[in-house]
Amino acid sequence: MIKTPDLIATLASNMAPVRRLRPPAIRAACWLLLAAVLLALIAVSQGIRPDLVQRLRDPIFAVSMAASLLTGISAAIAAFELSLPDRSRLWLLLPLPAVVLWLSNIGYQCLVRWISISPDGISLGEAADCFATLVLTSLPLSLTMLVMLRYAAPLRPTVTTLMGSLAVAAITATALSLFHVIDATMMILMWNLGTAVLLIGLGGLFGRRMFRWVAPRTLSPQD
Repeated sequence: MIKTPDLIATLASNMAPVRRLRPPAIRAACWLLLAAVLLALIAVSQGIRPDLVQRLRDPIFAVSMAASLLTGISAAIAAFELSLPDRSRLWLLLPLPAVVLWLSNIGYQCLVRWISISPDGISLGEAADCFATLVLTSLPLSLTMLVMLRYAAPLRPTVTTLMGSLAVAAITATALSLFHVIDATMMILMWNLGTAVLLIGLGGLFGRRMFRWVAPRTLSPQD
């Protein structure tokens, strides 16, 4: 029977070097940089909404967009921090103030402006453009987040996925506010709040399976 010191020496000699992950703040900054580049590309292809400058003078709209952007930034940082086992779960509270401000602002707008955007309402083409922006924003950001977290996040798949999904939802809502005029009607619930609830729900339900798919060796079948 091989002795314990010899076994340890044999295992250590055959182990491949492990590349350490970059600090969570740097990885979050890289993801947010990708989000900024993606929004810039969409702006070039679709153009900024024509009334953006005028709408930014409205405190309600400005606060709503700032809150969604801050939610995306803080949730992304929290996701990368929570992906490491030595980080406190208190990181879950980081996006909470921005989330409360964002969702309360959406609720207020729906309460006081429960009207259509124009006498003609919302056209099918405009709704289709919004859906295209939603997909073009959320899909690449979700896949990138999944790949960037594939090795660390399986240690805490649920909370990490929830924070990552919240970040994607908030950045997507910011994109919709930048590029489309739909922001003060039922479409707020359909796009902004609905997108957040959908992405967060899917992340909480399928987060572990997704991480097992992209990094099958990091999760055992019984986890």
